[in-house]
Amino acid sequence: MKIKSIIISTASLFLLCTSCKKSFLDEVPYDQISSDLAINSESDMQTALNGAYASFRDADLVGRTLPLVGDLMADNVSIAVVNSNRYLAELNYSYTNTFGNGLSTWSDAYAAILSLNNIINANIPVTANASQMKGEALTLRALMYFYLIRLYAKPIAVNPNSEGVPIVLSYDPNLKPSRNSTADVYAQIINDLNDAFGMMSNTTKNSSYVSKYVAKALLAKVLLTKGDFAGAKTAALDVVNNGGYSLTPAANFANYWHNPVPVNTKVETIFEISTDAVAGLGNTSLAYFYDQAGYGDAFCTDDLYNQYSNTDVRKSLIVPGLRAGSSQPIHIVKKYTNVSDPNERDNFKILRYADVILILAEAYANTNDDGNARIRLNQLAQMRDPSFGGYSSSGDNLKDDILNERRKELAFEGDRYYDLLRLNIPVIRTNLNNNYSSNTPLSLSVSSDKRIWPIPQVERDANPNISQNPGY
Repeated sequence: MKIKSIIISTASLFLLCTSCKKSFLDEVPYDQISSDLAINSESDMQTALNGAYASFRDADLVGRTLPLVGDLMADNVSIAVVNSNRYLAELNYSYTNTFGNGLSTWSDAYAAILSLNNIINANIPVTANASQMKGEALTLRALMYFYLIRLYAKPIAVNPNSEGVPIVLSYDPNLKPSRNSTADVYAQIINDLNDAFGMMSNTTKNSSYVSKYVAKALLAKVLLTKGDFAGAKTAALDVVNNGGYSLTPAANFANYWHNPVPVNTKVETIFEISTDAVAGLGNTSLAYFYDQAGYGDAFCTDDLYNQYSNTDVRKSLIVPGLRAGSSQPIHIVKKYTNVSDPNERDNFKILRYADVILILAEAYANTNDDGNARIRLNQLAQMRDPSFGGYSSSGDNLKDDILNERRKELAFEGDRYYDLLRLNIPVIRTNLNNNYSSNTPLSLSVSSDKRIWPIPQVERDANPNISQNPGY
């Protein structure tokens, strides 16, 4: 029996039991308390919201799997021959409908969504504070669906009518939903973010909480993924002009990544999932998987490392060294470094201002405005590499430069694979270095069924209305 639980309040849990043939989409708190009784005050709502934030830290979600596979399944990260036997299916595209990470991510994501539904649907008096909390919950629900739709469904830019994931917005014990179309899922995500923006204020406690411009920055990213470049440009410009964020200067870049606590000032971090002294991830953290003092399985590929000039500050976060327990040279990722502290304080950055600048550059380039695209691209590139003279390209070459700058800037944050998916580009792995298995595929075509994960078989056993992805 596999049981997973997400705390949604101090008094109730979502129990995820695969052996009783119950769908993860219709779980209910064990005490059977309906949402209008479970949340009957702002205090109850805040407790539930705190639990929802905490659920994102799960190692099967943002705590490790989601940011890791977004680079591992592409060309940024590989796994050493000497390894702990983790994430090899993702590296080798050998996952099946019963593979563990696919099930855990699916179940934990829907558990988080169900807890967020409880908050969104709570029947309490409308106040500014209650609206703020519901706006935060709507944004988090949109974010979780954004992760799900990119992992388990074909890219919307490839086929908007393909099967997406089930949209579940409320608890129904008799619900056996089929998969909504990819277009419908994106429409729900966009509606949630637009509603959230109107419900929240422009103030925020710190970078680990959702605010008005977290919703708008995420909307820009969703619209870019959807291929709505005009909409992405409008949303990104709103963040640039009104969000109050700025890029981290080159001299402070390394320290920016090693800041142990959420920031209270709007610098570059728009939203991050924070850990704390109680909810540290320890040896299940992303840092532990990269650092040679931990598992140290994953490393930066030679191909990615070689994209950086020697004067690029981002290169300082990738350090040449040796695989622990081996004489093989590797490039060690140092974006996440905290493996010795049992309270693990490496926060994972979901949205950064740098991403918004790159979204804006790409949106300009795809709406016949190469001039502004270059301005925004160079704004970031020259901040990271003060010696760089700037890009002068245009047309498709400019779009290629933007994509490569995204690769360098967002490396190890889980974006690269989804950029290749949305642009319908094959994965081509070159210069992984000699420290990888001969079984590792060096390419993944755009027509491969392995571009997306299978729907977990236990979900289909419990709910016959859910169809499987092709090839599984």
